[in-house]
Amino acid sequence: MKKTDVIIIGAGPVGLFAVHQLGIKGLKAVVIDNLDKAGGQCIELYPDKPIYDIPAVPECTGEELTKRLLEQIKPFKTEFYLNERVEEVHPEKENWIVKTNNKEEFMAPNIIIAGGVGSFEPRKVSLKECEKFEGKSVFYAVRNKDNFKNKNISIFGGGDSALDWALELSKFSKITLIHRRDEFRGAQHTLSELRKLEKEGKIFIKTSCQIDSIEGEKELKSITIKYDDGKTEKISTDFILGFFGLIMKLGPIAEWGLNMDKKTIEVNPENFETNKKGIFAAGDICSYPGKLKLILSGFHEVALASVECFKRARPNEKYRFEFTTSSRTIQDRLGKK
Repeated sequence: MKKTDVIIIGAGPVGLFAVHQLGIKGLKAVVIDNLDKAGGQCIELYPDKPIYDIPAVPECTGEELTKRLLEQIKPFKTEFYLNERVEEVHPEKENWIVKTNNKEEFMAPNIIIAGGVGSFEPRKVSLKECEKFEGKSVFYAVRNKDNFKNKNISIFGGGDSALDWALELSKFSKITLIHRRDEFRGAQHTLSELRKLEKEGKIFIKTSCQIDSIEGEKELKSITIKYDDGKTEKISTDFILGFFGLIMKLGPIAEWGLNMDKKTIEVNPENFETNKKGIFAAGDICSYPGKLKLILSGFHEVALASVECFKRARPNEKYRFEFTTSSRTIQDRLGKK
């Protein structure tokens, strides 16, 4: 059994920043994630999509953000257990025991759940015929936008992902944006940019319609959409990109006796502790009054949770807040001697 100060469940941006906040306080952590790489949703769903709301970083992709966070925590030599799913959590005196599906066992006084929305998978196109094209012509995430250059692309969805990718890919491909409603849920600024491109004939927007059929044998050739009034339209298509949101599955987390609000975990916003002493939740998976589902909110949440983790891991030491600019101890831990 491996002993540490904190067990972090989730290797997304919030889990990675938790390593940093714990590390500068002198706490050791292990990170467990059921994906095969660090980065969480940033890597799994939008590695190539621009992110604009990271303080002091005007623009970066999900992959770039992940790389920077990993570089930031290098000094702490943290152990990652990827492709592992936490199956069991139970208390033992002042500690928590965590067991994974790969029979790994960990002991720590603290657990930080930074699992995003839990296990997730994309909602898919409703047509069964699309299944044979999945991974070839039908995708639910963009891993490498260069693969979509100079193509006819039909993008389905009305949220930020659909709008952002329609705008980004329209720089070098013919885009048709298709939504089942007239109203879009995405950012108004992005929609305004798309409407401008629509007037210039650089993008086509179809609303109040859904996919009705798909044509092609080994390769996708075209799709037919059906409007609410019954009319149909055929569209030449090389690729379908579907952004219908995620099906969220909490898995074993739902069985740990934590206070749940729908599919999120209720926390105390003073330190982001759950109803179980020593178990904290941060990022999209936690809820409290005024919660905003932003990466920067998750960074704030683990910063405060790390203080409480210190108090539990070092009960005989007094916690002293120090600025990283003036603390020699923190600079030493970061290798800035």
